[in-house]
Amino acid sequence: MTKTELISAVADQTGCTKKSADEAVNAIVSIITDTLAKGDKVSIVGFGTFEVRDRKEKQVINPQTKKMMTAPASKAPAFKAGQTLKNAVNK
Repeated sequence: MTKTELISAVADQTGCTKKSADEAVNAIVSIITDTLAKGDKVSIVGFGTFEVRDRKEKQVINPQTKKMMTAPASKAPAFKAGQTLKNAVNK
């Protein structure tokens, strides 16, 4: 499902206009992004949790030169599915 399809589905399910659904979806994405950028978690009960995980510095092989190099430490967004979502997917 693309973002456009999601907006259409939200508009159909709620009975609002596509413009209102677009604003709502964009607001949710923006809020989740801003919250993760601050280092906080976003928990939606029954759906899941969005969080930021730290990745350690590690040694990797450059595929072009075949030489070892160091990949720097970084942060990565992560999602952990809630039990309700897991159950729905596994039906």
